[in-house]
Amino acid sequence: MNTTMHVARFTVAYWCVLIAALLPMACAWLAKSGTFGKPRKDGGYDNNDPRAWLARQKDWRARANAAQANSFEALPFFIGAVIIAHTLGAGQTLLDILAFAYVMLRIFYILMYVSDMAMARSAVWTGALLVNIAILFIGYR
Repeated sequence: MNTTMHVARFTVAYWCVLIAALLPMACAWLAKSGTFGKPRKDGGYDNNDPRAWLARQKDWRARANAAQANSFEALPFFIGAVIIAHTLGAGQTLLDILAFAYVMLRIFYILMYVSDMAMARSAVWTGALLVNIAILFIGYR
């Protein structure tokens, strides 16, 4: 009888999933920053109707909110790819590197979105998608 017990460990890739899950909230905070405590009549954040308040924002605040939406949209594929790669026994070091690269690309994506750098943002988005596809297939044999 085998008495060896398998101990699961929280990998770098799993930490990257946590960070990626927090990125949309960071975008929302960014969109709302500087408006907390200001009266609503002066454009202050409206916690009674936050979605309508965000929908009325312009310029970089609107782009931060759009980055939030895109970050939520990209999240399921990343989570699924990391779990599938782990399940298929992908090499842990490569998986960790790719997951870290994905998170860094997503952070750059957000910064470029908020800064209104559309062409660069699209290129980084494409890079993150390709890294995510690589994560999905690295365990394939």
